[in-house]
Amino acid sequence: MKIAVLAANGKVGSLIVKEAVDRGNDVTAIAREENKTVAKKFLKKDILDLAENDLKDFDVVITAFGAWTEDTLPLHKTTLEHLSNILANKNTRLLVVGGAGSLYTDDSLKTQLFETSDFPADYMPVATNMAKGLEVLRKRNDVKWTYISPAADFDFEAERKGDYQLAGEVFTVNAKGESKISYADYAIAMVDEAEKGNHINQRISVLWK
Repeated sequence: MKIAVLAANGKVGSLIVKEAVDRGNDVTAIAREENKTVAKKFLKKDILDLAENDLKDFDVVITAFGAWTEDTLPLHKTTLEHLSNILANKNTRLLVVGGAGSLYTDDSLKTQLFETSDFPADYMPVATNMAKGLEVLRKRNDVKWTYISPAADFDFEAERKGDYQLAGEVFTVNAKGESKISYADYAIAMVDEAEKGNHINQRISVLWK
C-alpha cells in the first residue's frame, strides 16, 4: 500500500511512518525540513504547498499536523481545507491525527469535552481549533476522510503495548476508568485504519483496553 505521511518529522508522524514501514508498506514522508524518519522516500514540502499531483499516486494520505502557538493554531482548519480540496473526488483516503477535546460527553452528541466547565484552560485553544478542522471534514462528502481522536491522556513517553480499543464520537474510558494511550499504540491504530479502511467519513477514537 502506498502511504504518504504529512508532518512526518513530528513525534506522532515519525511513529506512524515507522509503524507503516515496519509492516512493509510503501511510505513517503512529507515535511518542511529534512527527513528525520525511517522512510526511504521523502518530499520536502509544506502542507499548504502540496498540489493534486503530489498526492495522486497514494492510496492513503495521513496528516499528523499539529500546531500550538496562537499564530499557527488556525492551520488545523486551513490545512484540512487544502487537503480536502486536492483530494476531492479521488480514491485516495485522508486520515487525520485528531484531538480528544472534540469528543462528546454522551450519546446525545450535544456537548463536546472542550465545552465542559472542567476542561483544562491551557488546552482550550488547541482543542477548539482542532474541532474546527473536524467540522471542515464533516461537510465534505467528496473526500474519503477518517478522523482519529486519541485518548484524553495521549502519552509520548508511555510504552507500546501493541493493543488498543476503538470507540466512536463519545468520550470513553476503559475498565480501569482511564482514557489513555501511548503515541506508539495510537500509531498502530492509525496504520490499521490505513490498511483496512473500515471507517470512511467517520470520526473514531482510540484508547488502551
